[in-house]
Amino acid sequence: MGSVDYGELAVKYSRLYRGKIGVHPKVPVRGLQDFAVWYTPGVARVCEEIVKDGEESFSLTNRWNTVAVITNGTRVLGLGGIGPEAALPVMEGKALIFKYLGGVDAVPLAVRADTPERFIEIAKALEPSFGGLNLEDIESPHCFYILERLMAELSIPVWHDDQLGTAASTLAALINALKLTGRSPRSCRVTLLGAGAANIASYKLLERYGFDPGNMILVDRSGILHAEREDMDSLMLRNRWKYEAAIRTNRAKARGGLREALAGADVLIAASVPGPGVVKPEDIGVMERDPIVFALANPVPEIWPWEAKAAGAAIVATGRSDLPNQVNNSLIFPSVFRGALDCSARQISYEAMIRAAEELALCAEEKGLLEDYIIPTMEEWQVYPRVAAAVAERLSQQGLARKKLSYQEEVAEASEIIERSRRTLSALIESGIIQVAAP
Repeated sequence: MGSVDYGELAVKYSRLYRGKIGVHPKVPVRGLQDFAVWYTPGVARVCEEIVKDGEESFSLTNRWNTVAVITNGTRVLGLGGIGPEAALPVMEGKALIFKYLGGVDAVPLAVRADTPERFIEIAKALEPSFGGLNLEDIESPHCFYILERLMAELSIPVWHDDQLGTAASTLAALINALKLTGRSPRSCRVTLLGAGAANIASYKLLERYGFDPGNMILVDRSGILHAEREDMDSLMLRNRWKYEAAIRTNRAKARGGLREALAGADVLIAASVPGPGVVKPEDIGVMERDPIVFALANPVPEIWPWEAKAAGAAIVATGRSDLPNQVNNSLIFPSVFRGALDCSARQISYEAMIRAAEELALCAEEKGLLEDYIIPTMEEWQVYPRVAAAVAERLSQQGLARKKLSYQEEVAEASEIIERSRRTLSALIESGIIQVAAP
């Protein structure tokens, strides 16, 4: 399959199917009598129940299971600021994954929002229709500000997958990589190449997990971040999140570029620009013995895995599904939202994200850790109910859930919902309602 042009197929199939998702009823409709229940006059009583208690919208409508996947198209994949219309195919793809892997009904929304304030205004206006918001493909540093504001001001979960999904999946893979190489979080020295949405969030989540921020170094286009860098005043004004990272990390005040940042490092987490050649074998050579290398840029990692291994890396992960150890947001966001929606959460906490990462790591450990298997794959669907259960249980314990759920209760509920979603798609394919197009 190496010679297959997936981009060409994607255009061909998108034109054929005219999109990836649709809407179908979930209630029986056998005649006019049923419409009298589902619409007028019966629906008025449902409205009246919600007037008496707005929280009933989570039990009397599909709000409990519906998420908006919302973008302004300012930073899409590796394509940049291509605008909302061109971003819509990615939002549809996200919605498809939400449904297939998490049983979540997701609505793709590409909006015209040229400023963070306008984006926030639109998102807040959408709140009554959704059980959660998944922010997607928003340029940095606006994405940090938008997420902070919406998490603080809305009473439903808000998630930015480029930040939080990447961070949680990275932590899950790193937990197991540390076990295989005999390292501990507190003493581990971590270099993060790229200081955008993914790695700013990763550094913050790693710190919350127990990594020492003083032992972390972030590297951006201008080199190593440190408290005395000449652009610190500018960063304080235009990107306080990167400014704060520069203050909290790099206790040794290392200076220079990637090579200097990697000297003696145990771990490299690269989330920068597509390679190859962004990270060179000689860079790996200055790291500690048996280092861990995560080269997460898509579609081409910053360094090819075989190059990193030849240079001494013990464990290598990428963002690609055709290479071992794929660190992918899709292992996290369907589960996190499944758990958050089932307990009608008001928000998703960092503690719940850590529990999601720990549970995902545990699933791989129980199967048996190997250098080329530190994290489950998207095909291991049984992982998703377990991660959802870990999230729902933690949110319930923290008082962030409207409906408290135990781990076992959510495993059963999430398993049933996800299995039903997968069976529905299989039945539609087998019946010919969804036709499988020829290659």
